[in-house]
Amino acid sequence: MPRPIARVLTLLELLQSGGIRTVSELADRLNVDERTVRRYAEQLVDLDVPVESVRGRYGGYRLAPAYRMPPLMLSDDEALAVLLGLVAGRRSGLTTATDTASETAAAKIRRVLPERLSRRLDAVLGSLAFTDPTGKVAAPESTVLLPIADAVHHHRPISIRYTGGNGRRSERTLHPHGVVAHSGRWYVTAADLSAGEDRTFRLDRITGVRILPGSFEPPAGLDPAKRVLTGLATAPYHHEVTLRVQGTAEQIHTRLPAGVAIVTELPSPSSAQPGTEHCCRVDLRVDRLDWLPAVLASLDRPFVIERPDELRGLVEAFAERLANFARRSP
Repeated sequence: MPRPIARVLTLLELLQSGGIRTVSELADRLNVDERTVRRYAEQLVDLDVPVESVRGRYGGYRLAPAYRMPPLMLSDDEALAVLLGLVAGRRSGLTTATDTASETAAAKIRRVLPERLSRRLDAVLGSLAFTDPTGKVAAPESTVLLPIADAVHHHRPISIRYTGGNGRRSERTLHPHGVVAHSGRWYVTAADLSAGEDRTFRLDRITGVRILPGSFEPPAGLDPAKRVLTGLATAPYHHEVTLRVQGTAEQIHTRLPAGVAIVTELPSPSSAQPGTEHCCRVDLRVDRLDWLPAVLASLDRPFVIERPDELRGLVEAFAERLANFARRSP
């Protein structure tokens, strides 16, 4: 789609979200000058879209109040599920990097719903609050996500330009195995033909995706999500920690999730008494150790520190602080 046409459609999407949009705001969102915004508005009028020009200090453009598409036949539950999904997706990073996409999609849905249902949903969204702060998510561009997902689905090789965490840029040829969303980031697991090994790449660091001719046969038994979590847990950090914790992997993962720790259940010794709880080996790689004593205390499971010795001192100091706090009188 030619870029001017795409921007005209983006202008229509912005106006469909309701209210008056100033010319300067539209110019900033479209990355054009104000004269170009006026030309795009005239093009919409030529297409019989009722764009109104509002004069004055707070003037700009808006759509005529009567301009509506036919009602969208969704039940209350369906409409609420769609709109809450858009809100949650924007907060959690499960959207593309286009700033206007979720906003304009939600506005379009509200505009074509029956008025009774639209008012009720507006009340829900207007009164909704979140306990978790909105973090900056690393959402991928749609021009990156869509071709990679297509290549995964059809087993097609791709070429990408990638910028590593150290800022080093490279061009790589991949056999993509799966796309994974985790903690506000998107990843693709792939066989990196340039390096001759399996790798995981962040989609927000990828540019210039090209689908290459041919196809490949993915290995059997692939689990892209497990590979991403294992890769995050085994990434190089300043400290390598090894623990033995009495309990099941499920109990340990309540405080040390799979993206943080590798938990391996150990076989019970032959001399163990019947009913003795299993032990697990827990391996972590972390930049700092100071947060681990509190996590180990919250596990409330017997444990042994194998390495590093520095962690022993931190746990002892943490236990002493807790004991001192417990002895204080009101």
